[in-house]
Amino acid sequence: MNNNWRRNIILFLSSQTISLFGSMLVQYAITWYITLNTQSGVMMTISIICGFLPTFFLSPFAGVWADRYNRKLLIILSDSMIAAATLIIAILFIMGHDAMWLLFVASAIRALGGGIQTPAVNAFIPQLVPEEKLTKVNAVNSSIQSITMLIAPMISGALLTKASIEAIFFIDVITAAIAVITLFLFLKVPAHSKALEKQTVSYFSDLGEGIKYIRNHTYVKAFMVFCAIFFFLAAPASFLTPLQVSRNYDEDVWRLTAIEIAFSVGMMLGGIIMASWGGFKNKIYTMTLTAFVIGACTISLGLVTSFGIYLFVMAVIGIVIPMFNTPATVLLQQKVEPNFLGRVFGVLGMISSSMMPLGMLVFGPLADIIRIEYLLIGTGIVTFIEGFFLIANKALVEAGKSAS
Repeated sequence: MNNNWRRNIILFLSSQTISLFGSMLVQYAITWYITLNTQSGVMMTISIICGFLPTFFLSPFAGVWADRYNRKLLIILSDSMIAAATLIIAILFIMGHDAMWLLFVASAIRALGGGIQTPAVNAFIPQLVPEEKLTKVNAVNSSIQSITMLIAPMISGALLTKASIEAIFFIDVITAAIAVITLFLFLKVPAHSKALEKQTVSYFSDLGEGIKYIRNHTYVKAFMVFCAIFFFLAAPASFLTPLQVSRNYDEDVWRLTAIEIAFSVGMMLGGIIMASWGGFKNKIYTMTLTAFVIGACTISLGLVTSFGIYLFVMAVIGIVIPMFNTPATVLLQQKVEPNFLGRVFGVLGMISSSMMPLGMLVFGPLADIIRIEYLLIGTGIVTFIEGFFLIANKALVEAGKSAS
């Protein structure tokens, strides 16, 4: 491990924060633009599918790339691809080509870049940070991202009411360029061992070995099953709440901004709590607690009638999200062999990017014929029950214990 790891992780997280800020501006702008202009659950579903389906198809390949090639260069490539696509869409909008389907295309291309970047980033962090510092660094990263997510919707909402959507696109292009230049010029980290070796097996053999690794490690397989169900059930709370708010209260952008701010403030606090506390000694216990809380809060979103209480519940969900994500990520980073990290995170990305759109295929159209409140109550109950799966799985509890 490089003795300059603190400098390296600060440079890396700074570049990712700058890039994330621009991406969040665009993502909120696209989501709200579609929500306020269509008021349709089906259109929201199409947008979400475009934003996730490319990641589903690319994630297994991206996971292999993250294990075979230089992860820093993969991150630079993905940021550059997203920036180029965003620039083209912005130019088309300026020329008057502002059809809704162009936003769907933009979401799809951005999802391709994210599909390459996510497994590379998750596998790259252990190259930069000593193992005993992984929990703190991941928690700090979560807090930084939450602060960005707190600022971005406020700025995006203000820009969307005062300026055109293409202006937000150009901001994203600039922030991506800054991030790419920072990584390329200032972050000097040698590639991991497998990337330096001559690849003697075929690409699909590498992919097959990754699948075999997951299948042969009971705790990894159980973790993937849990996440698949969890992400499916999270679809209404993740994507239908803006539609719920616009239907039940009014169509003001500030309300959509408020729920994002409440969630982001919660996530920021949750990241700070995890950075200082670190969770229970057994990571699975921390993840189980958050599953229970998320289930209960999702039920509450379907029951409350006061917008103030609604915001409070969103903040509580935000607080516990880092308490799930941080131990879950560190568990894999510590337990999975380094040369398989990219493929494991690639499969996890494939699951997350497929199950949430699959959930929206079910819940999105239902939202036009059934009250969203009923969908939230139902999925919240099942999520709460699913929490018992974690605590009852001996392989996961043992993995959480030995990784502590």
